[in-house]
Amino acid sequence: AAEGDEYERRYSGAFPPQLRARLRDAARGMFVFGYDSYMQHAFPRDELDPLHCRGRGPDRHDPSNLNINDVLGNYSLTLIDALDTLAVMGNSSEFQKAVKLVIDTVSFDKDSTVQVFEATIRVLGSLLSAHIIITDTKQPFGDMTIKDYDNELLHMAHDLAVRLLPAFENTKTGIPYPRVNLKTGVPPDSHNETCTAGAGSLLVEFGILSRLLGDSTFEWVARRAVKALWSLRSNNTGLLGNVVNIQTGHWVGKQSGLGAGSDSFYEYLLKSYILFGEKEDLEMFNDAYRNIQNHLRRGREACNEGEGDPPLYVNVNMFTGQLMNTWIDSLQAFFPGLQVLIGDVEDAICLHAFYYAIWKRYGALPERYNWQLQAPDVPFYPLRPELVESTYLLYQATKNPFYLHVGMDILQSLEKYTKAKCGYATLHHVVEKTKEDRMESFFLSETCKYLYLLFDEENPLHKSGNKYMFTTEGHIVSVDERFRNSLWQDILPGEEDSAEKVKPSELKAVNFTSNCNRVPDERRYLLPLKSNYMRQIDRMVGLI
Repeated sequence: AAEGDEYERRYSGAFPPQLRARLRDAARGMFVFGYDSYMQHAFPRDELDPLHCRGRGPDRHDPSNLNINDVLGNYSLTLIDALDTLAVMGNSSEFQKAVKLVIDTVSFDKDSTVQVFEATIRVLGSLLSAHIIITDTKQPFGDMTIKDYDNELLHMAHDLAVRLLPAFENTKTGIPYPRVNLKTGVPPDSHNETCTAGAGSLLVEFGILSRLLGDSTFEWVARRAVKALWSLRSNNTGLLGNVVNIQTGHWVGKQSGLGAGSDSFYEYLLKSYILFGEKEDLEMFNDAYRNIQNHLRRGREACNEGEGDPPLYVNVNMFTGQLMNTWIDSLQAFFPGLQVLIGDVEDAICLHAFYYAIWKRYGALPERYNWQLQAPDVPFYPLRPELVESTYLLYQATKNPFYLHVGMDILQSLEKYTKAKCGYATLHHVVEKTKEDRMESFFLSETCKYLYLLFDEENPLHKSGNKYMFTTEGHIVSVDERFRNSLWQDILPGEEDSAEKVKPSELKAVNFTSNCNRVPDERRYLLPLKSNYMRQIDRMVGLI
């Protein structure tokens, strides 16, 4: 019982507004230190090396260094990825300066071979988000307009997307090649294999671009890829694998899970529906979600009570549903946030608690954690945002101060273990706390943004009347009528019948500002989980 009391003492009760304001400022300070360090030591290169205080671009000496070359395209990646974070934090002067820099200095006419998925979510998505912010007549974040703005960011997004289109050509299935050279198209020595998330998570950005331009090409190729992958799911389980051959449609990787290689495929089925209102996207998502519950979820039925282990989503063989390994990866920590969006808040609360317990044990999330051995399988932590993202969304849905405590914990660990001479560094090993000389662009575009928003109750993003959705790279896009007009029913034959649109008001829980204050006050300060459940999870990860 004493342990239970300790949980109650630590996590329940009101969260003082002064502490919250201090943490909001600390989150902003974290972003500013990373951003200023990048601008001072690394711009115009893609990324900041926070230990050596210098910039880095693609690895020209070693084209096979995909870890770097997939992401770094020699286009000032970190600056572009951070644009809408500046706006969300209300820094209009820096936002305007950054946008002008991007317009004046960035070109995509580069001999860089990049991953289509990374270029789409980090660069294309950010350009579109900043464009939407600049052209918003309401200007909720303060004055983010640009003098004499002539849709330059939209034109840049268009230019980049056109350079990505060759990936969708000469593929027998319609599933795109994973990489493309921005000058010359698909490299001659290209692999015919790609992952499900990489090929099937392009629809949000490509769809927004198509609808802003009135040119259906981009949405059409992205949608064709999603449908091709969907048609390859197992007849037996309804699951998809994680690696597929784009010419034959043969599954090379038969693992079905919620982590790397699959994660954002599911996320974008739902988010495409939220944005565009196409019924078939929701139908695919609901099907996929049902199959995930049936085949991937292990543990007891009701998460907060009953006998048996707390729930966990595992990796299984897509054809048989049998367990393939005993690790989960840190990317799966996004899933509670997705569950919040569909209103499955109970399950989200329980799953989130599991990842948080791992975080408490190491002060970070290892890239892969073996739940059977209770130890990291892959021990590095590249400043990923997924746990913070789920924490933020759960706070928005429940308004339970428990999640403010979690956010404070995460913020303090980041400051303590990852802060470097110039910016924040990847942890090479979560146990030994050794650092690696890399600050990924998503640290500024997502990790800092979600932390800041968690503590910034007054943010315009949270005010009713403003409806926003986050892309998988944390970029904000407004949920807006103008994205709900399909101009091209005619070119996707045989689909007229499924083209009924769903009004934004019919969505279950896209924006919580309206219904998040309904938690009765006396319940608000109770832990979202029973103390004995939290103890059980802590035991599961070897904390006690």
